[in-house]
Amino acid sequence: MNTSTIQGCGSAGCQCTGQAPSSVASINGIALHAPDEQPDAQALRELAWTELLRQRAVQTGLLPRANVLVAPTLSAEERTVIENMLDAAVTTMQPTDEECRRYYEAHKEQFIVGQALHVRHILFAVTPGVNVHALTLRAESALLELSRKEVAPQRFEQLAQELSNCPSSAQGGDLGWVTRDECAPELANELFQQTDIRCGMGIHPRLIHTRFGFHIIEVLGRRKGKLPLLSEVRDQVASRLALQSRATALRQYMRLLVGAANIEGLELEGAESPLVQ
Repeated sequence: MNTSTIQGCGSAGCQCTGQAPSSVASINGIALHAPDEQPDAQALRELAWTELLRQRAVQTGLLPRANVLVAPTLSAEERTVIENMLDAAVTTMQPTDEECRRYYEAHKEQFIVGQALHVRHILFAVTPGVNVHALTLRAESALLELSRKEVAPQRFEQLAQELSNCPSSAQGGDLGWVTRDECAPELANELFQQTDIRCGMGIHPRLIHTRFGFHIIEVLGRRKGKLPLLSEVRDQVASRLALQSRATALRQYMRLLVGAANIEGLELEGAESPLVQ
């Protein structure tokens, strides 16, 4: 349990609130939702982050105190105040040339331009109520059949038309030429970042699992693309590193707020020391 000097509406001396019901998550005695509401875990965390920031803005005099028992919904103006508070509190470090060089060397594949694949697929969609085990077995069986050397050339197209849950099934699963940005991230990682020589052309040797389900993939063609020089993408690299720096600083800032708060009904990672990295 974390201890806090922030109370209720955000003032250390505030006596405007009572205790939130034990079944309702709260920040410094302020309930995050009404007793008859049941937000899911992600929504509850988002409510907690928002209320932590609101109380910090009140404590620093940026927002007025509010005599409330339940965390209020923020207006657009209040959200702007909080965003400005974060901009002032969170320092984003600009990367050095050496940091940019190291990032570029370690992530060259992300900067290749003109790279594309001609692919077709069979999608076994994971939908509510589907028997995932049975679906996986069916997908594995189809992959095994298509991986045999003696398989007929037209068999992929036939199975796509019979089994695929993607509209591309009408074209035998053919997706045409696609770039990294046009693929789901899971597909892009498998198809554009492979060093395994088995994953070059032809049938991909394993099912690819994405948010949509299981995919059998066949690569019909590849365009290698071109890697620009660091000097040509330096601004892009610096922007990515600056975003990473800001995200790290924001996480640390929120951890400090959590560490200084009395939180009931949910678990949030906190830090009591500003030196914690």
